[in-house]
Amino acid sequence: MIELGKKNRLLAVRTEDHGFYLDGEDHGHILLPNRYVPDNFTVGDEIDVFIYFDSEDRIVATTEEPLAVVGEFAFLKVVATTKFGAFADWGVMKDLLIPFREQRMELKEDDWVLVYIYLDKESNRIVGSTKIDRYLGNVPPEYTIGDSVECLVYNKIDIGYLAIVDNKFPGMLYSNEVFTKINRGEKITAYVKNIREDDKIDLSITPIGYDKISDMAQSILDKLKEKNGYIPLGDKSPVERIYDEFKMSKKNFKKAIGDLYKQKLIIINKNSIELINK
Repeated sequence: MIELGKKNRLLAVRTEDHGFYLDGEDHGHILLPNRYVPDNFTVGDEIDVFIYFDSEDRIVATTEEPLAVVGEFAFLKVVATTKFGAFADWGVMKDLLIPFREQRMELKEDDWVLVYIYLDKESNRIVGSTKIDRYLGNVPPEYTIGDSVECLVYNKIDIGYLAIVDNKFPGMLYSNEVFTKINRGEKITAYVKNIREDDKIDLSITPIGYDKISDMAQSILDKLKEKNGYIPLGDKSPVERIYDEFKMSKKNFKKAIGDLYKQKLIIINKNSIELINK
């Protein structure tokens, strides 16, 4: 069954001057324009394509990769505003419409916003919404503590970072537990630390179950954060320079950075250390 607004694998059934027509089942033949046709492609071949609507509301296929598909969230840039609403760049030729009724606040050109993409049953169009709360947490999360999850970070508040967990649930990374720079719109892997009574998920940037970071390791992380994720000191650096920077012995320094390395928080070079996610 063809899924509009998603990737589909379709069969080429005929060719015309302007492209190939793919078998869209109940949707008939779907055009794949010449600009997206790979070399040596021919009738009878199958191809993975994204199916959506062109500017004339015809169903078309493209090999362009959208930043998100129907049922997913994405952090998008508004590229135009019109009497119909705002349009955001989502990685394919036709921009994504965010109707006025789906804007939490009025959008302006060059705004970056978190958008949920869905197929509007009434208009049969693929549109976006910034009213994200209605699309989050509609079913209880079924995770266990320590589970790995994929997160889209979309905002920074006083206590931490707000994130979308697996395109379904609201999550939080607390600032005092984050030792790397995280940007809005960044996708990261995190770990379930706690599921609260309201079904919101507390997240950890490091795997659950590792030993607590020592005070020495914590001080190194804090210093790295202050210095944009890079310090020109490594396990081959002179004792005096290590002490001047961290007020610890070289032995303790090497142990601390070794712990951070095991927890996949830093990279150790001969004469420097740096955060993995700056």
